[in-house]
Amino acid sequence: MSSRKKIIVFTGAGMSAESGIKTFRDSGGMWEEFKIEDVATPEAWVRNQELVLDFYNQRRKQVMEAQPNEGHKILAGLEKYFDVQIITQNIDDLHERAGSKKVLHLHGEIMKARSSTDPELIYLLRKAEIKKGDKCEKGSQLRPHIVWFGEMVPEMDNAIDLAAQAEIFITVGTSLVVYPAAGLIHYAPEKSLKYLVDPGNFESTQVTGLKHFRQKASEGLRLLQKELLSL
Repeated sequence: MSSRKKIIVFTGAGMSAESGIKTFRDSGGMWEEFKIEDVATPEAWVRNQELVLDFYNQRRKQVMEAQPNEGHKILAGLEKYFDVQIITQNIDDLHERAGSKKVLHLHGEIMKARSSTDPELIYLLRKAEIKKGDKCEKGSQLRPHIVWFGEMVPEMDNAIDLAAQAEIFITVGTSLVVYPAAGLIHYAPEKSLKYLVDPGNFESTQVTGLKHFRQKASEGLRLLQKELLSL
């Protein structure tokens, strides 16, 4: 393989599900226990900081106990042969722990906290909990470094720029029907190879030339890995 083709990988909740990370929308997922408006909006934060902090503290503990799965490791291993950039909707750090070097988090990172008044002040967490009274250097309460419902997605423009560089665009563990993130594949060049790894049935995606592996992340990526290495 003479040149390192540029692969953009876009991952969603199905990527981390095999590591035991609960998804929000699936049966048995988080939103059956909590209402979005109570734990994942700016209004919820104003109304009840302790509830929001506790919700994400529990998610953080879950992430810290989880391990990268085979799918994460396959994507990290592709860096030996390709220039791989991951864009993820997931807030966990499993891609990084699996060894992926370039990861853009669209919706924030559970293992980071930030100032509630200055979004530029971001801190890496070494512990599972952010508590009421934990403050940034400017004296404001620390909040989870998460993009809540109703907030702007600050990395979206960067993600679009990366998608436009793709020679190969791979979507794993997310439908191509929930916007705006689902629209990233449409920014990939028309001549790029496009793959979807997800057991769902998304016939309405309207992506020309898309090859769909209808398996869960690890199994589908095993199959796709063979195909990519034979290019």
